Amino acid sequence: MTRPDPTEYMPYFGKYIALVEGDDIIAALSNQLDVTLARLRPLSESQGELRYAPGKWSIKEVIGHLIDAERIFAYRALRFARNDQSALPGFDENNYVANSNFGERRLADLAEEYEFVRKSNIYLFRHLGEEVWLRRGKANDNEISVRALAYCIAGHERHHLGIIRERYLA
Repeated sequence: MTRPDPTEYMPYFGKYIALVEGDDIIAALSNQLDVTLARLRPLSESQGELRYAPGKWSIKEVIGHLIDAERIFAYRALRFARNDQSALPGFDENNYVANSNFGERRLADLAEEYEFVRKSNIYLFRHLGEEVWLRRGKANDNEISVRALAYCIAGHERHHLGIIRERYLA
C-alpha cells in the first residue's frame, strides 16, 4: 500500500494526508490509537471542559468531533469499497457538535467510544483487497478514493490532537 496520489482527493484534504507518516495506513491507524488513548486517559474531567477561547469547542467536543468525522469518513470508504457509486452528502461539523451531548459526557466514556470506533475501522480497512483501495466515489460533490479516506481519518485526528496539545494544554 502506498500513499494516495493527489488525484485521489480534493486539495483541501491534502493538509490532513500530509500529516500521516509512512506508507502503511493500517499501522498508522493502529499506532495512533495507542498514542491518542495515552494522551486522553490522563486528562481530568475539568481538562475535558477546557476551551482555548470563547466560542471554541471544549476538549470533549473535539474528541466527539473526531468520533463523528471518523465514522463519516469510514462510512464513505465502506460505500465506495463496496462499489456503491451513489453520491454522498457533506456534513456540517459545527452543527453536529452543537446537536450532540459531548460536553455532558465523561471524558473517559468518549475515549472508550473513540477506541471502539477506531478498532472497528482498522478491521474494515485491514481486510480490503488491494484493488478496493483505489475505488472512488463522490462525497460532498468531490471525488475521493477509499485509500485517501483512510489517510484522511489519520491526518484529521493528528491535526486536532496537535491543536489540543498547542492551544488547550500548552
